[in-house]
Amino acid sequence: VQLVESGGGLVQTGGSLRLSCAGTGFTFDDFAVAWFRQAPGKEREGVTCISGREGSTYYSDRSVKGRFTISGDYATNTVYLQMNSLKPDDTAVYYCAANQGSCIGEFSSWGQGTQVTVSA
Repeated sequence: VQLVESGGGLVQTGGSLRLSCAGTGFTFDDFAVAWFRQAPGKEREGVTCISGREGSTYYSDRSVKGRFTISGDYATNTVYLQMNSLKPDDTAVYYCAANQGSCIGEFSSWGQGTQVTVSA
C-alpha cells in the first residue's frame, strides 16, 4: 500500500484548498482512508475518515465540520479533502492514512504529508 498526498500550499484566511491522496496497492472499496494533521508543536490529530466499503464519512474534529469535506473516487483510488473557510489554526502537515476495513483502529499505511499554511 502506498499513499501520495498533494495539493497543499499557502493560502489566506478564508481561502480554500483541495488535498488529494492517491493510493496504490489496494482497492479503495476494501479500505478506510483518513486524513490526519499535525501542527507545529502539537500532537497529530485525526480530522476525517471515509469508509470505502460503506461510503460513510466521519469527522472527528468539531472545528472542521461544515468546512472540510472528505470524498473518494473508487475509479482512481483517490481520496480528496476539500477545505473551505480556512483559518490560521488549520496550518499543519496533513497526512492521509489507510486501514483495511473500517475507520476504527490503527492505520497501518501513511503518506509523506503535505504542508498547508494559512496566513492571517
